Amino acid sequence: MTATSMAQALCAALGDAMRSDDRVLVFGEDVGRLGGVFRVTDGLTAQFGDQRCFDTPLAEAGIVGYAVGLAMGGFLPVVEMQFDAFAYPAFEQITSHVAKIRNRTRGRLSAPMVIRVPYGGGIGGVEHHCDSSEAYYTHTPGLKVVTPATAGDAYCLLRAAVADPDPVVFLEPKKLYWSKEDIDLAWDGEPLGRAMVRRTGKDATLIGYGPSVPVALDAAELAAADGIDLEVVDLRSLVPFDDETVTASVRKTGRCVVVQEAAGFSGFGAEVAARVQERCFHSLAAPVIRVAGFDIPFPPPMLEHSHLPGVDRILDAVDRLQFADEPDLRYLSGVRP
Repeated sequence: MTATSMAQALCAALGDAMRSDDRVLVFGEDVGRLGGVFRVTDGLTAQFGDQRCFDTPLAEAGIVGYAVGLAMGGFLPVVEMQFDAFAYPAFEQITSHVAKIRNRTRGRLSAPMVIRVPYGGGIGGVEHHCDSSEAYYTHTPGLKVVTPATAGDAYCLLRAAVADPDPVVFLEPKKLYWSKEDIDLAWDGEPLGRAMVRRTGKDATLIGYGPSVPVALDAAELAAADGIDLEVVDLRSLVPFDDETVTASVRKTGRCVVVQEAAGFSGFGAEVAARVQERCFHSLAAPVIRVAGFDIPFPPPMLEHSHLPGVDRILDAVDRLQFADEPDLRYLSGVRP
C-alpha cells in the first residue's frame, strides 16, 4: 500500500481504463501535454500518444458535442470540463443530447461517456471556479452522477464510470485532490449506485457526499467527545441513489442531518431529505435538517470559510435534533448560540 492522492488515483484510473480498452479516449482543455490544471491527466499523453489523450480548443460545447459523436460511433470518451462553472456552455449538449440519446433512439444508440467536472470550493477560487452544480445534473433523467470523497473511491468510481453503458457526470471535489491515503488501487468490478457507511453510530445519521464527507467525519469525532454517537453515510452515487443504505441508517438512528456545499434552496440535499422523510417517517424522532452553503453566488476567498458548511454548523444542526439531557454541542468548538 502506498500514500496516494485523489488526483493520482484518478490519473491511475484513467491510465488503467485506457490500457484495458483502446476505445477509451481522454480529451479536454490542457489535459494533454500539461496534464490538466490539477495534473489529473499528467503523463497520459506520453504513455498513450496524442491520438488518445489530447488537447481541445477552449469550447466546452464543442468538446461534449465531439464526445457525443465519438460515443455513438463506438468509442468511450472521457472529457474534462476544466472547472465546474466552465461546463455551462456545454449544458445544452449534455441535457438535450447526451442524456436523451438512448431514449430518443429506443435503445438503438447510446452515449457511453464520462464528463469529468472539478467542482466545489475550498481552494480560494472565485465565483466561476467554485460552483457546486450537482443538482443540475441529478435533475436530468438519463444521466448518472457520482462523486468520490476518498482517493480509493476516486479510482474505483472512475473505473466503474468508464465501464458504465450510460453517460456519467463525474464530479471531482477540488479541495480533496491533494488528500492522501494508503491504498492499493484496485477495482473489483462493482457498478455505480452504492453508498457507504464511513462511520457507524447510533444517535443520528450525517449524510454527505464529495467534499462534505470529511467535514461530517470531523464533526462526528468532535461529537463523540461529548457522548453523542453519529453515523456518517457517504452517498458516493447521487444517481442512481442508494435508498437501501440511507434508510437503513436513518431507521436505526432516528435522526438525520444532510450536508452539502451547494446552496440550500432546491439543492440535492432537499431530495435526500425528502426521500428520508418519505421512507423513514415513522422512525424519525426529529425533523430532517439540512446544512448547506448560503443562497448566494460563491463569495470571494476571504469569505469562503464562512460560506461553506463547517464542523460548527453541523454540530449546531445536531444540537437542534433535541437530544434529551444532552449539552449544547455548539460549546464544543467555541461557538456560542
